[in-house]
Amino acid sequence: MAAAGGSRLRRAASALLLRSPRLPARELSAPARLYHKKVVDHYENPRNVGSLDKTSKNVGTGLVGAPACGDVMKLQIQVDEKGKIVDARFKTFGCGSAIASSSLATEWVKGKTVEEALTIKNTDIAKELCLPPVKLHCSKSVLFPRRWESRLDQ
Repeated sequence: MAAAGGSRLRRAASALLLRSPRLPARELSAPARLYHKKVVDHYENPRNVGSLDKTSKNVGTGLVGAPACGDVMKLQIQVDEKGKIVDARFKTFGCGSAIASSSLATEWVKGKTVEEALTIKNTDIAKELCLPPVKLHCSKSVLFPRRWESRLDQ
């Protein structure tokens, strides 16, 4: 009985679609740009994608996930003997805002000490990328996870 009812609903929905007035294609398409051009740029041309040698004594690896949306980010930094971040790499599984946030973060941390990099706030990244409030969480996870899997903490 439930299957028959589901079938009847599908036919009714199809019939309604067939009877509805057709919209021109340009009205059905999404707006040309839903994200700010900075987000699109970092998404289409991400900077510093990849991995560093996790066995190196001067490489720290942070892995974090955002349960709100399923984003998973890995951020790695390489620190020189003076404590400056000389390289940063990321891999992100997530939406365009998360990828753009990761890309921008790797650009911003290079040349800073770890302490200086820790002062960067997710709101700074969100503001730079002009993220809408609904995407603010995408920038939260990317900044220096507090737990590192490397020898940097030792």
